[in-house]
Amino acid sequence: MSILDQIIEDKIKEVALRKKIFPTHYWEQSPLFDRKTFSLIERLKASASGIIAEHKRRSPSRDNINSKLSVADVAQGYEAAGVCGMSVLTDLKYFGGSLEDLTAARAVCRLPLLRKEFIIDPYQLVEAKAHGADVVLLIAAVLDRKQIKSLSQTAQSLGLEVLLEVHNAAELEKSIMPSLDLLGVNNRNLKTFEVSLDTSKLLAEQIPNDFVKVSESGLSSVEAIQSLKPYGYQGFLIGENFMKTDAPGATAAQFINTLTS
Repeated sequence: MSILDQIIEDKIKEVALRKKIFPTHYWEQSPLFDRKTFSLIERLKASASGIIAEHKRRSPSRDNINSKLSVADVAQGYEAAGVCGMSVLTDLKYFGGSLEDLTAARAVCRLPLLRKEFIIDPYQLVEAKAHGADVVLLIAAVLDRKQIKSLSQTAQSLGLEVLLEVHNAAELEKSIMPSLDLLGVNNRNLKTFEVSLDTSKLLAEQIPNDFVKVSESGLSSVEAIQSLKPYGYQGFLIGENFMKTDAPGATAAQFINTLTS
């Protein structure tokens, strides 16, 4: 069993348990549930950098990235740096995140927040809205076309933007539909964990211009981003490159300054 298969197996059990403890109507009473969301699309289109910065404590491929900093401090640092949006990992077992991280970030910034999670159930979309998310991630590798359509339509009905992540042409082909807002290409091979920007470059021309294009993983240098801009990418999701430092916000600010100067 691959690590992704194991994560999804655990996620199915986790969601089933959470449903029993916190029914959907519980989250619908959240003070954040009816708030007007911030648009990541609008921020990316108006930005010279397109940076989406991530809060991530750890990952299956790297045990500890940075668990010392509070998510609130990171969020404030990213906002001061001028990022377009913030990605917040909410998986606990494999990434050390939580929905409370999302709420903590929402309390201190006005950035569009992406709930980065392995979403398999509409219930998780309600959770996302109730905890202050503006955007949700759907991963084509773990969903079939029917699931992508159902989840993306539900997300949009809640006022959430949808970022659909693909790793190859087959995933992209099965996924393209009107209920998506942003299409993300993950440069990391899920089987080998190797990273290649050629993945984004090869898939770029297959992504219709109706969608905002986002490149993810392996974006550790300004040169990497500059090499992708001619391919139509407007968003660049950066995680470990900022989080592995003692001051992610300051690192992001320096990065953006170099990129845009």
